[in-house]
Amino acid sequence: MQKILIVEDEEAIANLVKMNLEAEGYHCTCAYDGKRGADYIEREVFDLILLDIMLPEIDGYELLEYIKPMGTPVIFLTAKGALNDRIKGLKRGADDYIAKPFQVGELIARVEALLRRCGKVNQKLVYADVEIDVVSRTVSRAGAPVELTNKEFDLLVELIQNKNVALYRERLYEKVWNEPYMGDTRTLDSHIQRLRRKLDWDRYIKTVFRIGYRLEDGE
Repeated sequence: MQKILIVEDEEAIANLVKMNLEAEGYHCTCAYDGKRGADYIEREVFDLILLDIMLPEIDGYELLEYIKPMGTPVIFLTAKGALNDRIKGLKRGADDYIAKPFQVGELIARVEALLRRCGKVNQKLVYADVEIDVVSRTVSRAGAPVELTNKEFDLLVELIQNKNVALYRERLYEKVWNEPYMGDTRTLDSHIQRLRRKLDWDRYIKTVFRIGYRLEDGE
């Protein structure tokens, strides 16, 4: 499980970010001032750090100088949203810069993109009784191997990475088949049906009327 440190002095924001990232499968730690953030960084290894600039004790710029030699990717998460501030933050060595207020969905997408760019992607995904190894492209259910086609595998990964989100047919098709969606749902629908049958996931993969599909907890 990938570990993310959130250094943010507004506890409500830090806890909101922590809650949403943990729902995506990350392990998160919060530090509410720069000194505590430095203490965590000294004691633990993190895959990514979300860093505010205006912090008590030690500000984000100073903390970034401490982080850089470690090679840990950093996203500045700050109210300093002017263009000059963005340029300064990126020139100082931040890997990305998100201004407050922000949409949680965008933050999660930026986190995922940066981790992929840095080669820190999850090699294994687990949902319910199914385990997916994204490197070997193998799937097992309750310990037993499940044979999937390449498209079925890609579709499964896309659903798990967007769990509890209603995905439009157009998005799913274009993401998995890597070609424009022309309005014919039969190919996608037949793959979804086979995936449900092979994994016994009728209760997990839900059809969303006039939209597409959603992977949910099945309760």
